[in-house]
Amino acid sequence: MRTTAKSIDNSQFTIDNSQFTIDNWQLECGMKSENVVKEKSLRFAIRMVKFVRYLNQKTHWSEQIICHQILKSGTSIGANIREAEHAESTTDFIHKLKIALKEANETEYWLRILYESNYITSQEFESMNSDCAELNKLLIAIITNLNKKTTNPHSL
Repeated sequence: MRTTAKSIDNSQFTIDNSQFTIDNWQLECGMKSENVVKEKSLRFAIRMVKFVRYLNQKTHWSEQIICHQILKSGTSIGANIREAEHAESTTDFIHKLKIALKEANETEYWLRILYESNYITSQEFESMNSDCAELNKLLIAIITNLNKKTTNPHSL
């Protein structure tokens, strides 16, 4: 299979003379034509920044270490998705999305720690965790479909 990257304008890749973008892959996964995962991860990151700002006002300096960790992982999801847009190959694209998925899993972990340590309410936990779980599901769907397509290049 011949793969050449075109990292100009929406991360287009040539794979056996077929053009793909993150938007096309999302369409194949049954998502809307706009880049849903990119937009949701950006909104989540902004929400995470505001959430940590709120937590920092009510926590002791020792708990702020956890706030720092959740801020890093929660904002890294979208950063890795954006980085994937300019991946050097389909394999690199999938790898960057897998890193985003790992960051989403880590964010869920820190949310659980904050909740079970009584730093956030069940309502705060459920709200943030459901958004993070949705990003997890989107990333898993995209990665799974891409892995199927790359193992069977005739389906591209």
